[in-house]
Amino acid sequence: MVLQRHGHRGKTVVAFGLDDVRYLHSHAGADALGEVARLPLTDASVVSDIATARRRFGDRTAVLVETVKLRRRAAAKFADAADWLFTDEALQQATAGPVAQHRARRLAGATVHDTTCSIGTELAALRHSATTVIGSDIDPVRLAMAGHNLGVGGDPPLLCRADALRPVTAGAVLIVDPARRSGARRRFDPRSYLPPLDDLLDVLRDRDFAVKCAPGIDFAVLGQLGFAGEIEVTSLGGSVREACLWSPGLAGGGVRRRATVLDTAEQITDTDPDDCPVAPAGRWVVDPDGAVVRAGLVRHWAVRHGLWQLDPDIAYLSGDRLPDGVRGFEVLEQLPLHERRLRQALSARGAGAVEILVRGLDVDPDALRSRLRLRGQAQLAVVACRLGSGAASRATAFICRPSR
Repeated sequence: MVLQRHGHRGKTVVAFGLDDVRYLHSHAGADALGEVARLPLTDASVVSDIATARRRFGDRTAVLVETVKLRRRAAAKFADAADWLFTDEALQQATAGPVAQHRARRLAGATVHDTTCSIGTELAALRHSATTVIGSDIDPVRLAMAGHNLGVGGDPPLLCRADALRPVTAGAVLIVDPARRSGARRRFDPRSYLPPLDDLLDVLRDRDFAVKCAPGIDFAVLGQLGFAGEIEVTSLGGSVREACLWSPGLAGGGVRRRATVLDTAEQITDTDPDDCPVAPAGRWVVDPDGAVVRAGLVRHWAVRHGLWQLDPDIAYLSGDRLPDGVRGFEVLEQLPLHERRLRQALSARGAGAVEILVRGLDVDPDALRSRLRLRGQAQLAVVACRLGSGAASRATAFICRPSR
């Protein structure tokens, strides 16, 4: 085990070795982790806590403390990973449990090979739905951690060391999660993923596959790389988590784009109707879920819920009824977006706390909020956008009451 310092903030990260994994997997390691887990390890106490642990565990202290801290962070992603082993980078890259479970449901009954299985989070979901599950990775430490993690509460699936660009199975559906980070830096060009997406798509051309990508991936670049399957954008907890590329053989009914909102268990695709009208604001303004917006399915979602667009180029929707389970903004007043007029209108309504949403305008919500200098008690919202095009366009503000 060594310590490595990297990242834009100089964060110290523990690099685990195979000996560390063997120790943490042992009874002695499990007992030591239990003791260290009783330490608070807060910002205020971490120095003294580490000193306490070092007197008891010596050179093993770093991996013990790091593992306990990573397990605590993992609780936000996974419901059942309290006894798992992680590295910092593997935890950052790991798919959240509900997202992995959703993908596993799409692969129910299949033979699936996760060719970048890392510490095993995807395999943990797959083994409850797929017929046969195989995992491989090029990193021996992560493979060893996967063996430990997947053995918690059962027997681990078949694991082997292999390069994702040289699949060692035939006939299985391949899952690939190329690395999109280098230390603290994100890789935005899919051709700079590890392994590169263009090389992956070439290798996978004749296979059924699902490849996880960053949610902001440029769909036009995917077309340039020859991808002709389905792009599924998935959100969880109000945040867009990933874009998954499904091979044509796994894309259902000619779907090319799909938005999956796990919070409401809703899916919308580009095969749904999109004849959405454009009209002035009704009772409610709705900002669609990020997965719907990112997948380019705002009009399709609007038709499903009886809504309309405020402008053909803006994602905000409106309607006289709020869809079930969807947060909306009840329109109290519409006015041109001029700060003085907006301040006066909000003050007249006794506004204090104001949520500000902006689309199509070069407006910083935090900076605008500070300039409004509101002193009231009411909690309101401002939805700001540009309506119209060309010389007729106008910056518009809707003063609203949030539904929740």
